[in-house]
Amino acid sequence: MRTTTKAWVAVAVSLLLTCGAAQAQRKTKKDLAGYDRAARATVVHPAIVYVSAEDNASHLSEVLPGHEVVVMEHNGAWVRVFANTDVQDDQGEGDKPEFGTDENTTPESGWIKDKGVVNAGTPNGDAILFGTAANFEAMASQPHAPKDAAEEARLLYRRVAEYFPGSPLAAEAQYRSADIRWQMNSADIKTLPSAKEQEAYLRPQIYDGEMKKIIKQYPGSKYAALAEWDMIDNKLCGDWQGLPKCPEMETGLYQKYADKYPDSPKAPQALYEAVYRQGVLVSMFGEDDKRRAQQAAANVQALANAMKQKYPQSDYTARAASIAYRVQQDLPIYGNDRE
Repeated sequence: MRTTTKAWVAVAVSLLLTCGAAQAQRKTKKDLAGYDRAARATVVHPAIVYVSAEDNASHLSEVLPGHEVVVMEHNGAWVRVFANTDVQDDQGEGDKPEFGTDENTTPESGWIKDKGVVNAGTPNGDAILFGTAANFEAMASQPHAPKDAAEEARLLYRRVAEYFPGSPLAAEAQYRSADIRWQMNSADIKTLPSAKEQEAYLRPQIYDGEMKKIIKQYPGSKYAALAEWDMIDNKLCGDWQGLPKCPEMETGLYQKYADKYPDSPKAPQALYEAVYRQGVLVSMFGEDDKRRAQQAAANVQALANAMKQKYPQSDYTARAASIAYRVQQDLPIYGNDRE
């Protein structure tokens, strides 16, 4: 059946309209992400958004600490804003986190009181945001923490790096923001039945996009080392299931980390984790495989001695010495140690 010229024209027009609509949608999203940086701001306390610049005006919404507003104009003690304009960074489908909060809320125009509003032009703004974030982070660690304390700390740290990229606090703030997100996602994943799977690929992976960005942006730095430490979590077994495969593999991960980042604050802990796993292997191999048990015991002693030389003041060195002693005394590291 032949298609008429009129039909082909209709198809072409339809395609053009579809492409135009898609382009417009992309442009709208791009415009939303491209608010004037000078107008972007955040708040350090919960701020009510009012319909008008009056105390008795109706409430539209609330902006929580760390979330963004775009300042449109000032009117005495008030500022008109687009509230909650947070937009996620562009991510590929494979980079989206398994868990996380949705920061994409519909912006609303309204008025907030000009109190506690911090932007890139605020004097000492980097320290103000960093200190506020640290206070929320401390609150989040308390037994009865405020519901949103961790998320507010994460966003406030993030604003330090975004608004003050040249600040001496920027790298640490960026890492702390990423680490809080990492710990929150990790806690969510640990509630799933798949968290007990032996193989790491059988459970959801913790989103590592922000960690990779830190490693790329600050190569060789303390914060790159800390980011790579967190990322080890995605490679660990969920449950050893009494088999030597996992502690053998994990020993390699930790030794590789300590070799790559010997000056990292986490290097002593990495070597301790390797010592512990080699001690576990001594117990696992036991009488069934004496040769491999003896090799694991020798590895324990060698690693513990290396820690004594490299990190004599670390608590992890003393803990490694305890593991080495237990292995010497033929006390099991894994399983029941009662005689």
